[in-house]
Amino acid sequence: MGGLDASSFDEKGRVMKSNRSLIGAVVALVLVLSTLSIPARGDPTGNAVTAWNQIAVSTLIGLPGPAGGAPPAAQIHVGMVQGAVYDAVNAIEPKHHRPYLLNRRFSARASKDAAVAAAAYGVLHNIVSTVPNLSDTARETLLQSLATQYANSLAGIPNRPFKTQGIAAGNAAAEAMIAARQDDGRFGPSQWVPNTAPGHWWPQVNPTTGQPILDPTPWVGGVKPFVMQTSSQFRSPGPNALSSAAWAQEFNEVKALGAVNSAVRTPEQTYIARWWQSTPVASWNAVASDLVARNGLDIADSARLFAMENLSGADAAINCWNDKYHWDFWRPWNAIPRAAEDGNPATEPEDGWTALITAPYPEHPSGHLCLDGAHTRVLQMFFDDVIDGDYQITSISTLLGPADPRTRTFGSFSQALAEIVEARIWAGLHYRTADVQGEALGRNVADYMAANYFQPVGHAQ
Repeated sequence: MGGLDASSFDEKGRVMKSNRSLIGAVVALVLVLSTLSIPARGDPTGNAVTAWNQIAVSTLIGLPGPAGGAPPAAQIHVGMVQGAVYDAVNAIEPKHHRPYLLNRRFSARASKDAAVAAAAYGVLHNIVSTVPNLSDTARETLLQSLATQYANSLAGIPNRPFKTQGIAAGNAAAEAMIAARQDDGRFGPSQWVPNTAPGHWWPQVNPTTGQPILDPTPWVGGVKPFVMQTSSQFRSPGPNALSSAAWAQEFNEVKALGAVNSAVRTPEQTYIARWWQSTPVASWNAVASDLVARNGLDIADSARLFAMENLSGADAAINCWNDKYHWDFWRPWNAIPRAAEDGNPATEPEDGWTALITAPYPEHPSGHLCLDGAHTRVLQMFFDDVIDGDYQITSISTLLGPADPRTRTFGSFSQALAEIVEARIWAGLHYRTADVQGEALGRNVADYMAANYFQPVGHAQ
């Protein structure tokens, strides 16, 4: 299947079903997310892009939180990998699209599999080698694992000049990405300015150490964007005014539904809230891999899909975390015990109110929905909203019990998004406005990316 050209898209930017070539019988990729801390050992579809995406995701979300394993930071790093993979393949593909960073062209006969492996390995090696807060032993173990997987990938490619040319393209793409991300703000200073006034977030305290529980990656909002012009380009409208009826309504909704001991939240809602306490970058990349296999996307279209999805996700994380520390809005467990201070007669305090699930950074907007909105918007562009035959997600949440089903089935992306909005309220993590605005932020980033990057050029026009 060749690259999708401009005529392959409808007026909403979605890939039309009539242009999705189905190539034979493709064995579906099954990504067992419950073992994502173990790097993947190959891809039964034979698509190097999905194989190395699996390796990248499992490696990067497996890092300790302060070393970049926290969801927004992991999303940034996966974006780096997939941007380089796209550039490497695109530099070889005759029917190519606008490069992301790499403006060089390589032989059309160069091995794309070798290019993918070299690009992904080069960026992953750089990330693992340079992230802070990682022990020497853990770093060496990860680097050895990556080296082994890289060697295994190359071993299956015949030792001909095309392999060497593909490696050169991959190395060039990796070097371009690494150079572009030097001094980009990763692992920089915290964005938080402490404020104890009503309406502002305040960290919880670790009962064992007595220390505040802080964001492991508070620098995310200060990172240089990948596709946006500024890290606050899609600033959300912000939380409701504390004096408003809308604030009181959403306060009382989460107060009733989100408490750890809620009498109105159903057992199913509790399960779903815990189930979605997973990692969006793992969930949606796994869905993309499955749909790539089912729809027979070739290596060039696969590389473009993963780049669009993960670079949008990276910028959604950046803009979202910039918003979080801009608005600095209090979480329900801050607001509910202090409701007497919000000046709204329709809110009543409740001492000792505790949420089902907590998170160590400001409330607005929802980080989960920011990432979900970006990922699903790109997936809709390629596969539409309703998926023939449905799709599955396997949660890696640590809050599920041994009898809780980890794999669930959805018929559309909008169905999953609607459920996540509710799930974050049932968890006691967010007010509804934060969820809705977070999803919109992610969707806006993806739409901007699609309008300004990855356009067809040359014979692809």
